[in-house]
Amino acid sequence: MTGTLMTTYAPLPVTFERGEGVWLWDTQGERYLDAVAGVAVCNLGHAHPAVADAICTQSKQLMHTSNLYGIANQERLGDALTSLSGMDRVFFSNSGAEANEAAIKLARLYGNKRNISNPTTVVMEQSFHGRTMATLTATGNRKVQAGFEPLLKGFVRISYGDLDALEALSGNPDIVAVLVEPVQGEGGVNIPPSGYLSGIRALCDSNEWLMMTDEIQTGMGRTGRNFACQHEEILPDVMTLAKGLGNGMPIGACLARGEASELFAPGSHGSTFGGNPLACAAALAVINVMNNESIAENAEKLGEYISNKLFDALDSDDAVIAIRNLGCMIGIELAYPCAELVRLAFEQKLLINVTAERVVRLLPPLTMTFAEADQLCDTLASLIQQFLASQD
Repeated sequence: MTGTLMTTYAPLPVTFERGEGVWLWDTQGERYLDAVAGVAVCNLGHAHPAVADAICTQSKQLMHTSNLYGIANQERLGDALTSLSGMDRVFFSNSGAEANEAAIKLARLYGNKRNISNPTTVVMEQSFHGRTMATLTATGNRKVQAGFEPLLKGFVRISYGDLDALEALSGNPDIVAVLVEPVQGEGGVNIPPSGYLSGIRALCDSNEWLMMTDEIQTGMGRTGRNFACQHEEILPDVMTLAKGLGNGMPIGACLARGEASELFAPGSHGSTFGGNPLACAAALAVINVMNNESIAENAEKLGEYISNKLFDALDSDDAVIAIRNLGCMIGIELAYPCAELVRLAFEQKLLINVTAERVVRLLPPLTMTFAEADQLCDTLASLIQQFLASQD
């Protein structure tokens, strides 16, 4: 690094110059197994041919004109996403944080339309929704918020997975929406109890609140369904996407249905680059691959395989608190802070992530083969065993 970059990250001492599937090669020619996938971005693996071809072809035709004019790829992508999700309309942005900003603005418009002077959104402890001012305020992590006070008004926070806590807010005249991750990724791969999302749906219906699901990490096949809310067969009023939608091409989306889909009007929101022809071409290619190659179904099988194999290897150690998964969102919770495992795995040419201090988070490409999964599990299980032995 040259020192000209702001120190918002502390990257590992490596620079990658090419990738293929689950593999990355650094500038020295060393090969690494990627079990992070750009933090759930490269769901189809690195340099997927269909996505690369779509980007190459579109870049030679037209990359940007702005939303002052019609964009054919944007309309096609909107049709594809609403068909997959059951939503009615979509607003395109460049990132997950921007998609969540759009959702929060929809909630406030919804409240103001009802003459609610302090429209308030319910958010969850241990959540993560982004780093813009609204989304970091919504995030349930004090480290993300520290130093950026004063935070925005209009949020109330409750425990994740606790329907009783949400029900206790029924009748609160200020509440207009509930924003929830179907699975908390940054919070430690926290999977709520069965029936949690459908319970939120019922409470939102009875209170006329918008149910807003942050599917930025869980969406696009990651959990074994196209969208994680589909595990409980419910439809939110607002759904946000990003990460895997472009397989590395920056794009975000805020989908809405019913009344929520009618709230934005010309001038009430916008994005210079949002939904440009290039980003939409990449996302259309992603959806085609997902449909044609049964990506969500593979994610379900692959996640179970990896979790079971790790369970068999690690379950006898009392310091392994839990192994959780929904599809290919996999968390191994340990009794000790384990950030050191990132470095130890890196030295073995394996890329992993640790979140919430004690949870090894795996977000492998959904195209990973079972042989590659064996290599991942064998290497990681051995490293965890060695790490735990050193803590005694």
